[in-house]
Amino acid sequence: MTSRMDSSQFGDIDDESCRNFEAAVVLVGRRWTAAILLAIGRHAERFTDIRRHLNGITDPVLAQRLKELEGNNLISRTVIPTTPVQVRYELTERGRELLAGLAPLNLWYQKWHAADRAPVTPGTGGPS
Repeated sequence: MTSRMDSSQFGDIDDESCRNFEAAVVLVGRRWTAAILLAIGRHAERFTDIRRHLNGITDPVLAQRLKELEGNNLISRTVIPTTPVQVRYELTERGRELLAGLAPLNLWYQKWHAADRAPVTPGTGGPS
């Protein structure tokens, strides 16, 4: 017996939709991107607050990812002219929607793959 799901939300399967879906996966699949969105979603507003939530990230990588997320309108950056200057980050509506969309993927992974204890190495398709 084959189970079918309602996949109408994905639209037509054509070259453009494949490229759009791949672009979305690449965007959120970059190392640290989803974790940064989650940290900001958990009210980490300043660079040091965000870094504190992410064990192992370097300052240059965090700075680069924040710029990328801001460039994709997923987060907003506000400079507060105090001494010293303060910079605060927050999710945009687009970022909040993306984070909400990632929650089912995380639950799926926990259900089906986390228990396997065989992490997949990106680009290999198999266990590391």
